[in-house]
Amino acid sequence: MNEYYDVIIVGTGAAGLYCALMLPERKKILMLTKQEADLSDSFLAQGGICMLRGEDDYKDYFEDTMRAGHYENNERAVDLMIRSSNDIIRDLVFRKVDFARTADGELDFTREGAHSRPRILFHKDITGKEITSTLLKQALTKENIEIREHMTMVDLIEKDNICGGVVAMDEENHVYPIRSQYVVLACGGIGGLYQNSTNYPHIAGDGLGIAMKHQVEVEHLDYIQIHPTTLFSRSKGRRFLISESVRGEGALLYDKNGQRFTNELQPRDIVSQAIFAQMEKDGTEFVLEDMRPLGEKTIREHFPNIYQHCIEEGFDPIKEPIPVVPAQHYFMGGIKVDLSSRTSMKGLYACGETSCNGVHGKNRLASNSLLESLVFARRAAYDMLFGQAPDPCQAEPDLKRYEDKEVLLEDYHQVVLEGIERMRGNE
Repeated sequence: MNEYYDVIIVGTGAAGLYCALMLPERKKILMLTKQEADLSDSFLAQGGICMLRGEDDYKDYFEDTMRAGHYENNERAVDLMIRSSNDIIRDLVFRKVDFARTADGELDFTREGAHSRPRILFHKDITGKEITSTLLKQALTKENIEIREHMTMVDLIEKDNICGGVVAMDEENHVYPIRSQYVVLACGGIGGLYQNSTNYPHIAGDGLGIAMKHQVEVEHLDYIQIHPTTLFSRSKGRRFLISESVRGEGALLYDKNGQRFTNELQPRDIVSQAIFAQMEKDGTEFVLEDMRPLGEKTIREHFPNIYQHCIEEGFDPIKEPIPVVPAQHYFMGGIKVDLSSRTSMKGLYACGETSCNGVHGKNRLASNSLLESLVFARRAAYDMLFGQAPDPCQAEPDLKRYEDKEVLLEDYHQVVLEGIERMRGNE
């Protein structure tokens, strides 16, 4: 089977979908995803998406992002993201994304940890699902966009540092070379490599490992964010996130004696460190988060998904504090890209959590992830349209070397883990 597309996008989260929608309908696009199209981490984002609140907010927003990132951010990338935010939000509203509104119909804003003011748009506590499902519905209506579920990228087609497509494998381990002038890796983070993570377990850095195998430049693999508040559970599997905006709206953190022990609105890494220290001091497996200061109305209306999940787990946040514990949440490192999302391999782009453009620095500011994904996904689409096209790739992949998908993926995961440890050792 010999297939050709103008663009192949690996991943069906916010970055991949937005990139596809930004390309003209004359472009034949293939999107691949390992599971169902709606099982990306973008669907799990609770808190919201940031927006610049006018020119008088620029310095504060810029400083908030830089401070959270320990001033290791790429300032040009931060500026580009912030300056693009209003245009991105206008486009999402045009696409019928249903953000919360005030009584007089204006966009409503909430605040989260390490933000100096409310600048976060939201839809209840399922903002990621609202945005990404809207984009997915629109992609499904486009005749030029084909989405193949349960199809795993197991390699890049590459020769002389020019990308010419991907090698994909279906559930029956049938292998398919699929050719394209451009490939976009938008396949998420590395949470599946961790026992405790808020990510889906199948999102485990496959694309990153494949890129590393082909000597694509990577950066800051050891920059891994721990979210301070996930609902404590002894069961295995993905950890349920208690959104940053819960603390932004006034929730408090208590030790085992019901006493506050930290400033809840500090950056995520600082709050996580405080929780770990308190757990060690108290000899406990969790600390307590008290949502009662928010009031019953806010809990039920602003955080209905969190409230319902807590109830199902046996905790009533209207009546009692809930047990929370830090867990792996987000990957600030990844495949090194420029401001147009180009990687070091010609014809290969990366955007979303699998990429590293320097926006987040060493620690991501809350609710910058969806915005950053959309801004740089659009940049990738525009560069494919208006940038200089690479020479054709002349590679002929040897399909006999792809036999067992699970063995291949384990190898790629090991490459990522070794890369993380190597970078940690260089600190």
